[in-house]
Amino acid sequence: MDDATALRQLADLPGVVDAIDAARQACTELRWHQALRRRTDEARAETTARAARASAALDGAELPVDLVRDILRGATTAPEDAVGRTVAGAVRAVSQAQTIGDVVRSAPLQALARLHTAAAAGLVPDSALGRPRAGEEQPLDLPGPGPAPTGAELTARLSGVAGVLSAPGEVPALVVAAVAHGELLTIRPFLAGNGVVARAVFRAVVVQRGLDPTGVAAPETALAASGLAPYVSALRGYAAGTPEGVAGWLACCADAVRVGAAHGAQVADAVLAGRLG
Repeated sequence: MDDATALRQLADLPGVVDAIDAARQACTELRWHQALRRRTDEARAETTARAARASAALDGAELPVDLVRDILRGATTAPEDAVGRTVAGAVRAVSQAQTIGDVVRSAPLQALARLHTAAAAGLVPDSALGRPRAGEEQPLDLPGPGPAPTGAELTARLSGVAGVLSAPGEVPALVVAAVAHGELLTIRPFLAGNGVVARAVFRAVVVQRGLDPTGVAAPETALAASGLAPYVSALRGYAAGTPEGVAGWLACCADAVRVGAAHGAQVADAVLAGRLG
């Protein structure tokens, strides 16, 4: 069985088909929202700020959304501390995920390097930006669901992530996005910034493969709103590798897209009504 066939079969796990269909329907409804006919950029900017804030918060770094908006539009700079640098990195990574386009599919390791450089600037030495951990280096950010691989094992796992991201178009976008997301959170290939990078890759795939071409859905806000505990629990199930665990993770990611699309629709409603905060 080739890798593409194996990925396609994941979509048939119990509970996954319905979750993917619901996410796809929500994104389709969002795509045709009246506000997105002429004001997509405005809605996307707002959801980018919210998504970046949520992604950083999932890594323990939280700032008010008004401040994150100002950082995004260049009206201010982030605080010069670990929280500020993490939030600023999330703003850069989420923004780049919207525009990285075909690179995430045609040159996935290059895309990972670019997203890590965006996410981790100021958190690690410049020499470590865009570079996977070397030798026996261990990740310095939040712990994962198990020991982080090193050396040849890490290289092999990263090659597997690249293979997933390069999967042919008939593999459902949500399967590609969720598996890449889960793998990156599990192996934590970089010294720091792994969570922000994993969620940026998830977003990039959802946008690039046409599930949410507007980039207005905000699955990060859905994950943060649900709380860290369910997210970590679903990730542990994925890392365990059981059919039930993998299905639970895929359903978790699909539900985040579905709810994130609803959040995007609320932003679009606010844009249309002229009451965007």
